[in-house]
Amino acid sequence: MWLKLFFLLLYFIVLFTLARIFEAVVWYETGMFATQLVDPVTLSYKKLKTILECRGLGYSGLVEKKDVSELVEKSGELTQGELYSAIKKQKEQTEADGSSTTHFSGEVHFYELVEDTKDGIWLVQVIAQDREALLSQSNWGKMVQKVSQFGIRTGTFNCSNDYRSCIKRGWQRSTLIMSVPQTSASKGKVMLKEYKGSRVETEQIFRWMTSHVAHRIKTLHHSEQLVEEWRSDPAHPLKMFLFARLAQPPAFFSSLSVKFTGRIEFIFVDVRRWGNYSSLSEIGVTRSPAYILKMPEGIYHYGNSTGEFLSLAAMDTFLRSVQPEVNDLFVFSLVLINLLAWMDLFITQGATVKRFVVLIRTLGTYNSILLVSWLPVLALLQLPYLDLLHGYSLKLLRYADTTTLASLVRADWTFYSSHPALFLSTYLAHGLLVDYFEKKRRCGTRSQEDSRTNLEWLASLWDWYTSYLLHPIASLQQFPSDHSEWEDDPNFLFEHLAFPDLWLRPLVNMDYIKTLPTWRLRAAGQSGSEACCEKADEETRSQHSDEERKEPPHGSSSHKRSVCSVNFNSQLPACGDVDASGGRQCACAAESSGNGSSLSADRAVKDNCVVSDCVSNHQHCDWSMWPCDMLQCSECVVCLETFVSEEVLMGLPCGHAFHQQCIVVWLAAGRHCCPVCRWPSYKKKLQRAAQSSSTDNTVQD
Repeated sequence: MWLKLFFLLLYFIVLFTLARIFEAVVWYETGMFATQLVDPVTLSYKKLKTILECRGLGYSGLVEKKDVSELVEKSGELTQGELYSAIKKQKEQTEADGSSTTHFSGEVHFYELVEDTKDGIWLVQVIAQDREALLSQSNWGKMVQKVSQFGIRTGTFNCSNDYRSCIKRGWQRSTLIMSVPQTSASKGKVMLKEYKGSRVETEQIFRWMTSHVAHRIKTLHHSEQLVEEWRSDPAHPLKMFLFARLAQPPAFFSSLSVKFTGRIEFIFVDVRRWGNYSSLSEIGVTRSPAYILKMPEGIYHYGNSTGEFLSLAAMDTFLRSVQPEVNDLFVFSLVLINLLAWMDLFITQGATVKRFVVLIRTLGTYNSILLVSWLPVLALLQLPYLDLLHGYSLKLLRYADTTTLASLVRADWTFYSSHPALFLSTYLAHGLLVDYFEKKRRCGTRSQEDSRTNLEWLASLWDWYTSYLLHPIASLQQFPSDHSEWEDDPNFLFEHLAFPDLWLRPLVNMDYIKTLPTWRLRAAGQSGSEACCEKADEETRSQHSDEERKEPPHGSSSHKRSVCSVNFNSQLPACGDVDASGGRQCACAAESSGNGSSLSADRAVKDNCVVSDCVSNHQHCDWSMWPCDMLQCSECVVCLETFVSEEVLMGLPCGHAFHQQCIVVWLAAGRHCCPVCRWPSYKKKLQRAAQSSSTDNTVQD
């Protein structure tokens, strides 16, 4: 989890750096920044019209280029970034069609979307029964493109689908209906306005719409009204002021007043006939036009930072960051959690099918946790006792979002959201780099599961799934975390009640093999083994002398055979002597088939001695490398070979040790138990340590 968070944060830093590189490249090629001002007089008539359309100002009566440029200056300063985004948006609208128009099927559909929603502006073309539409198909498409950039939704209502509803509403002929919230309260009453103009032109209809929307904004014409509105109002702590020499505010400013109904109050100050300019300078307004956000913490001049254009999208992003609603925070957290989950596709190593299966599981888990986590948050926000905490949180957010760094982040958000291909390509490139470095990091410790193919991993997935269905206790359990006895563990009883040998052997999840202890056998030196065998010779001679006293000789042709024995019943060496270094010495038991002893027989005992402390070739085992909870042994009972130095060993929960390759093959074949004591290999044996300590004390005594 923390690794994915680190990589996601690194990706955001890369995006921020890449945006600064793009700005440097544009400045190197053109010598201009996005915040650099543009003189409208130097622009062509076509570009000036594009700027006015994006801001939502009518220009039908303006023929001269000088008049159009003056209107652009009155609405606000023009920057290079706004000019670029306006031209790009116009090209996108030209290529797009009117497929976003909603076709209402009847009265219920119209009521649910238009009248009951109450959070937006609608333009609906009503087509009377057996009559033609007021706007032709081409003109209606142009109208849809013009109003959609201001967040105005469009639709068509054909009275042939619901003739009674048209009669009840008085729609006897084809017309245009506009729906706009009537009050400034959230979820207020919606009023329907019918277009009754004689000129059926796109520009005329747009002017009619903007004039009705502008009536929702409070307009100030005198300084006394401004002083009254400038005072702090606990009911409306945030107010967006527009000081301009215009007859009505731009369409994007009016549309935002509808989107932020109940959160931010929009006020238009007409300074064309303003008499007392000293009142403007007192509140911090030094030029016109000016977009000022008044907050309890102070005032903020919109348009002076990077990415703050006079457009609907740019100002909407700014106001959402300053005064977000719960839905905005939820969408933001949803985007972040899904980006975090998709990072698992590149961090996971192994087969391709495994990556996507892990990705689907991660997406489902993270989104479920997110939805469940938001439920108590929504419940807490409804409590009146948290109003103070909510107010301080918004205050802290406003302090952070009015900084220069926040403006850069908003500009980058607008840039990458308008170029989704660039965003996806950079995310994919970052993910491939993460995958490459993860492979390098895990190169030395690559597990057997990472090297499996797609078919092998699908087979293991199917084994796990069938194990979950047929034997869920064994498949889901790893090592128990409690300290109960295995006899008291109900899972152990349920496993034996399954009768695996009678009808079906239960499948066990193979992931527990990864958690088994593994270590490499080390040899301490050669002197220890020599001392071991010398001591074994002495013990053998004493044992031979005792046997000669007790038993008569059986023949002169018999010889001695010496074998180093290990008590495998207790998995402890047969001798109880301990040397100075803490390692156990071997005890060689000699069996004689005749009487007497010779020097050659004693040398055979020394040469054929196999020490019981994991030693071969006369080397002494380094017991410090041996896990403390593993029984010390010298032979693998699976392959019946003696342990050799530098071999990799693996232990089971019962305490017995084997060659790693041998025991993995044994367990992968379905025999999930110890080859020696038959203890289940996926269960921890908690009594083993106490038993081994008591056995050591008994042997030493």
